[in-house]
Amino acid sequence: MAQAASLAGIRALTFDVQGTCADFCGPLLRMGAEVNRAKGLEIDWGALSADWRELYRAVLDQIIAGARSWLRVDRIYRETLDDLLDRHGLSATFTAAERDQLNQVWSRLDPWPDSVEGLARLRRRFVTSTLSNAGMRTMVAVVKHAGLPFDAVLTAELAQSYKPAPAVYQLAVDLLGYRPEEIMMVACHKYDLKAARAFGMRTAFVARPLEFGPDVRPDVAPEPWFDVFATDFVALADALGA
Repeated sequence: MAQAASLAGIRALTFDVQGTCADFCGPLLRMGAEVNRAKGLEIDWGALSADWRELYRAVLDQIIAGARSWLRVDRIYRETLDDLLDRHGLSATFTAAERDQLNQVWSRLDPWPDSVEGLARLRRRFVTSTLSNAGMRTMVAVVKHAGLPFDAVLTAELAQSYKPAPAVYQLAVDLLGYRPEEIMMVACHKYDLKAARAFGMRTAFVARPLEFGPDVRPDVAPEPWFDVFATDFVALADALGA
């Protein structure tokens, strides 16, 4: 009863998108399979994409720490793709134009099977918004491509920083017009929810066990500090009475 009463004050939901609302691994692996066929290659795109994400995250952390100037995510992915191909001895295999095309995969992500239905239900009761590290242009493309029904699109680009920096969560307060405790952050990444909770927001963890593909086991265990733990967006809608 106490939890139900505390959740009754929620007015808005903000969502991580890449991994939480949309599957990026499937599109990456399909793209890689097409490239391998076209070029007669045998690249392990699962391993390559993991390295790519690691390089990308390192740049985000440098920007948050002030060690680098702010750079939009699509440009970070493009820059780190060059580093990635060089590390794997593939620099001569892809032209600049082909690399630009590879980088477009981050704008064409697939919705998880429950995403559209769950978001549509949640939107009827709450203000719903993205709160993603992706750039505005990329996030608009993802939302349109995946058919994700949001009221608003907010990204870290508006704060010129990246999650888990508090400035990104402040965007939701400033632009949606609600107090932190009236906003619930929804994500499949615990670091994101820890930062949102420290900022004063409520938290909902949605498990995405296939985020990194069928052979990787991400941490999807419940934590006592989550306000809500859900297996998907439909279950989240049920938990929030939407």
